[in-house]
Amino acid sequence: MCTIALIGLGLSVGGALVEGQQQQQMADMQAKAYQQQAQADAQASAFEQAQEKHKQDLLKSQAVAAAGASGVALAGSPTEVLAANARQNQLDLKAIQFNSQLRQNNLNTQASISRFSGKQAVTGSIFKAGGNLFSGIQKIQMAQSPFAAQ
Repeated sequence: MCTIALIGLGLSVGGALVEGQQQQQMADMQAKAYQQQAQADAQASAFEQAQEKHKQDLLKSQAVAAAGASGVALAGSPTEVLAANARQNQLDLKAIQFNSQLRQNNLNTQASISRFSGKQAVTGSIFKAGGNLFSGIQKIQMAQSPFAAQ
């Protein structure tokens, strides 16, 4: 009877510890996935910014060529329009970068939360294992007591 109780106790304690380790591994894998998503977002944002910059350069070249073809000198109003467009273009590029940074920050925060949850799972499993151990020892002692009901 005592051997079976000890085996059961060992399985209960070991199972609680393994459960916590598995939860931590899952949390770490989730954190890694969040970090990979953040890196992918940064790369996508850089590509999007490059595409937008290229598009803006083409539009600027077309505007300058159209102004030149129409015989208008690039002074005064046409220059002011080009400058205003350049400022707006910079704001567009910064908006792309800002939005990407927000998404990356969110993903990195989720990764941190996931890692924290994994550590909490390990800590919880240690306490659960300790509780199982204490409860199991108490049951074994009660079973061996001369006052135990038989």
